[in-house]
Amino acid sequence: MFLLRALLYLIVVSVVAILIDMEGYQLHTHAQYSEHTLTEHLQDLLTFSSCMLFLWAAKLDKASNIIGKILAALLAMMFVRESDSLLDLHAFDGAWQMLVCMIFIGLLCSLRGQFSQVYKALKAYTTLPSYGVFLSGFITLVAFSRLMGRGSLWHSVMGEQYVRIVKNIVEEGTETLGYTLILLSAIELVISAYKKRKQTANS
Repeated sequence: MFLLRALLYLIVVSVVAILIDMEGYQLHTHAQYSEHTLTEHLQDLLTFSSCMLFLWAAKLDKASNIIGKILAALLAMMFVRESDSLLDLHAFDGAWQMLVCMIFIGLLCSLRGQFSQVYKALKAYTTLPSYGVFLSGFITLVAFSRLMGRGSLWHSVMGEQYVRIVKNIVEEGTETLGYTLILLSAIELVISAYKKRKQTANS
């Protein structure tokens, strides 16, 4: 079973890489890898899907309820942040900050009466396979992609031949990889929650 899961995850990561490549192959020198592109929309899809899966895990099993809601809220905030340009265009400037605050307040309300159990839930989460995958994806997203996407690095490497698209491909590509790993961690949490629910039903 674990070999099948590894194969499926390999396929998922490969498909994501192919989708990122498609923009370059289709648009050639006109590819931008910026806002409103296939790669950006793919990130939105991955973020939204992860949010829904974490919510599903929260509903499947009581033990996964707290961590599922926390991670779902975090991914919802990320989804809103990725949609900041659309919100600025169709709503108002700074709309994403307001939505993020609302999500955070909603999370606090949903955890009312459970705050004393948050640390225990987080500690229990570190023992699950989902944790390692999530941590890898989160670090890739917030640290590695940002450091690899520094303009100063690419100016240093390319000099007068600096081409912004190269920086964008590296930054957006590694960012998408981070979101993909987070999606896989959400799938792992759903699997763990389903197994626990099944064990509880059989006991």
